[in-house]
This record gives sequence, structure tokens and C-alpha cells, in this order.
Amino acid sequence: MPRPIHACIHLDALGHNLARARRAAAGAKVWAVVKANAYGHGLTRVFSALRSADGFALLDLAEAETLRGLGWGGPILLLEGTFGADDLARCERLNLWHTVHDAAQINWLATRSKPRAHRVFAKLNTGMNRLGFAPEHYRAAWQRLAQLPAVGDVGHMTHFASADLAGGDADARELFARTVDALPGERTTCNSAALLRHAGNDAMLGDWVRPGIMLYGSSPTGAQPDARAWDLRPAMSLCTRIIGVQQLAAGASVGYGATFRAERAMRVGVAAVGYADGYPRHAPSGTPIIVDGVRTRLLGRVSMDMVTVDLDPVRAAGRAADVGSPVLCWGRHGGAELPIDDVAEAAGTVGYELMCALAPRVPVRVA
Repeated sequence: MPRPIHACIHLDALGHNLARARRAAAGAKVWAVVKANAYGHGLTRVFSALRSADGFALLDLAEAETLRGLGWGGPILLLEGTFGADDLARCERLNLWHTVHDAAQINWLATRSKPRAHRVFAKLNTGMNRLGFAPEHYRAAWQRLAQLPAVGDVGHMTHFASADLAGGDADARELFARTVDALPGERTTCNSAALLRHAGNDAMLGDWVRPGIMLYGSSPTGAQPDARAWDLRPAMSLCTRIIGVQQLAAGASVGYGATFRAERAMRVGVAAVGYADGYPRHAPSGTPIIVDGVRTRLLGRVSMDMVTVDLDPVRAAGRAADVGSPVLCWGRHGGAELPIDDVAEAAGTVGYELMCALAPRVPVRVA
């Protein structure tokens, strides 16, 4: 039989989370952000659940080709824009929208002759200091774009550096409003965190919103209680089984480096999942995991193909806790739920990374 590990993508959760985003967006249109292969969920797998969005936003021309191949005829936005002048011909063929954040991209567009073939968003740097025109140069860049024969509508975009903190984007929002004041064009500013914090506020939301992580059921703040408070449902589950059991004496160690030693005599299970499957290698002892529907903890270091878990709480709950027992690494299974944000927090990372790290060797089911 095959190794007993698989991931499950929950289409009902994706649909629920998209509907949640649309409610928060009020009258704004919704870009469903599907970059990084839909945050590790698989672009082709999530398409049917997200196709009621107004558009899709991504990074990669190949992903845009995939969406067109799936029959999507609506808007597709390249969030980082083009990476070279040669990309523009494909943008025209695929009818893509794209972000313009640098003078080089304007220069490339100036070489195109097809009238009004490109619909773009000029990006303003409001403090993230990654991509975007500085506020003092923004209007000149926007006006140059608007004058190019190959460019049609020119909208306005920014990305808030501190939207995941309460009130953290206030200065950036004010800077954006002041900089684009009186310029025509649609506006898009809100990622998942900003959308949820400013839900229903038309003045804050603009014309388009860009939900990403919330579509996949993880909190943009990284705090699991926030995911539940915002009514987000996990869209990915990682499941495996116990493949071995050890009975440890008090003081015995577990795993590489003997980083965990048993405080008492205890029963330990070995689960078929490791960092080669995308489970975080840096997850420490104590990281939550569910066995037979009972929440327990990781013990010792994560190996390439295995982790070890404490079976005593499972036995105490009256469950078998033996070879073949089901293990939920994150997500939901059989009535049990373990938020991916809980695992990420214990491992000192964020749910985004765990989703995107799911390894190709893990079989994926769609439910």
C-alpha cells in the first residue's frame, strides 16, 4: 500500500471564504489572489471554487496561460507586472492587466504600438519599500503612462506594510489618498488584512480588493483566534497515520540530537510526515498535532520522513493510539480541526509558508 499521507483541498471552504471576502468588500470588486500556485493549493484545483470572483491576481505568465486554458475569460492581473519587454506581447495575446511599479516598465510600454492594449495599475510605495513609485514621483509616472498610445485605463495601487496590525495602515492610507487625489482611475489597496479590518467601508476599500490568505482559511494576522473570529474555514488539510509505536522509560530521548527526554514512562507514536513533505523542520517539541481526534504534541526534532508524537493524552481520552491511527497535521478531518495558524505559530512562522511548502511527493485529494 502507498505511504499513508495525503493533503486534501476543501472546495467548500474556498467557496465559503470567497463569499466571506465578497461580503466584506461591500460594493468593491474582488481579485482572487492565486499566486504561488494558489498558495500551494493548486491553481487548477481551486479554480472551480473561486471562479465567481471578478478577477484573478497572480505573478506568473504561465499561471495566466493556465487560467485562460481553464476557460477563464475575465480579468487577470499580474501583481508584479512584466519582467521584460518581451512579456508585453503575451499580455496583449492573453488580455492581461498588469501592475507598473518602475520606470523601466513604462519604457517597455512606450515601445508598443497596439492602441490601448494594456490596462494597468500604477503602484505607489506607501512605506513597504519593495515595489512602487515614491510619492514625489508618482504623479509624473502616472501621467506618462496615461499618455502612452498602447495604454488604456490607468488605475492606482498600493500595498500596506502594516495592515495586519490594528490601525497600522492609517498613515499609508492617508498618503495614498493624498497622492492620488483628483486623478482618474480605479483604486486597489486592500489585501486580506485591510479588507477584513475595513469591511463595509467603501471609502477605505476602493474599487477592487485583493484577498489572498483569507481565501485559504488562514488569518492574515497569523493569530488563529482571528481566523475563527472572521469566519474563515481551512481549505487545506494534511493527514497521515501512525506507523510505529515506542514505549519510553523515564529519561529516554527521542529523535536526532536527543532534544527531548521523557519526563516519565510514556508511549510515543511515529507518524509518516516530515520536512520532505513540507512539514516545518523547525517545529519544536510541543507543536500541536491531532491523533485519533485528540489534540496532543510533537516530541523531538522533525525528521525528513517522520515525526514523533505523545500518545499518552490520546490513550487517556480512550482512543486506540496505535499503528494505523489517523493523524491530522493541520486542517480538518473526521470532525477534528487543527488551525494551520496554531502549527505555524509554534514553529515560529506563518500559515502562508506551510501552505506553499507542501511537497510534490504528497498526494493531493480534492473534496
